[in-house]
Amino acid sequence: MSALNSENCSFQYQLHQTHQLLDGNCLLLLIILGKILLNILTLGMTRKNTHQNFLEYFCISLAFTDLLLLVNVSIISYFRDFVLLGIRFTKYHICLFIQIISFTYSFLHYPVFLIACIDYYLNFSKATKLPFKCQKVCYFFTIILIWISVLTYVLGDPAIYQSLKAQNVYSHQCPFYIGAQSYWLSFSMVTILLMGFIISWSEVITLVQAVRITSYMNETILYFPFSSHSYTVNSKKTLLPKLIICFLGTWLPFVLLQVIILLLEVQIPAYIEMNIPWLYFVNSFLIATMFWFNCHKLNFRDMALPVDPFVNWKCCFIPLILHNFEQIEKPISVIIC
Repeated sequence: MSALNSENCSFQYQLHQTHQLLDGNCLLLLIILGKILLNILTLGMTRKNTHQNFLEYFCISLAFTDLLLLVNVSIISYFRDFVLLGIRFTKYHICLFIQIISFTYSFLHYPVFLIACIDYYLNFSKATKLPFKCQKVCYFFTIILIWISVLTYVLGDPAIYQSLKAQNVYSHQCPFYIGAQSYWLSFSMVTILLMGFIISWSEVITLVQAVRITSYMNETILYFPFSSHSYTVNSKKTLLPKLIICFLGTWLPFVLLQVIILLLEVQIPAYIEMNIPWLYFVNSFLIATMFWFNCHKLNFRDMALPVDPFVNWKCCFIPLILHNFEQIEKPISVIIC
């Protein structure tokens, strides 16, 4: 009788364990599907006439990787136990794939940020101007090299290998890796934004109080009543409040979200942290930083600005004179939303 009770308890435990795994797999599918929908929505909201850069191509590769992960998890969740090319796949491989992707995504932030900085530095300095096709091929192979290098490091690191090996022993648990790179990048960018706002807070408040919203040439515009007759920006102090307003005018909700995450120390799994909205946020921050550092070298009458998919930076520098616009006599600088 006791043996029978023991067998019943064992069966009930296995059934409960299987039910937990199925619920967890369904939740994972929903999270990954939601992330893919967010990727599609973000890519669909971008301006279509943007100048191609490294981060644009990396966003596409990230969207493809997320889609591939969703397909793999969906297939394993549906068949549960099958053999493909001599390899047996079970529901526990879902957790293994998520773990590998989490480790890989968590180590991508610094390399991607560094290469994006180099890319914008070369574009601003015009040290080497490659043809469009060569530049496209260079981006493609750079992205492939980054993915292969980081994945090789993840699979070859002894500590990560032991963590993945322990997962086979305690397969009923599926912990997710929380990366530190995105935390420190977010902390650094928010700190720089806060310092910039504190330094130029009076100029920012003056511009914000003078802002007007209207429609011009079928576009919604923000305009500020201040004069500017030069296409060359020589003062970083003058440029800083304009850059802050341009940046926060688009990314303020995202900045507030980053502040909340940092203050509450919210732990987000690495496979969610690396996402396309985050990369476009970093992209806008890098463009603003490059403008500020190179403002004394830029002449916007002679050069084409790198077009941000979300922020129009050109109007931070070039005043647009609107004749007979509400009978304004002074030229006004316009920021197109």
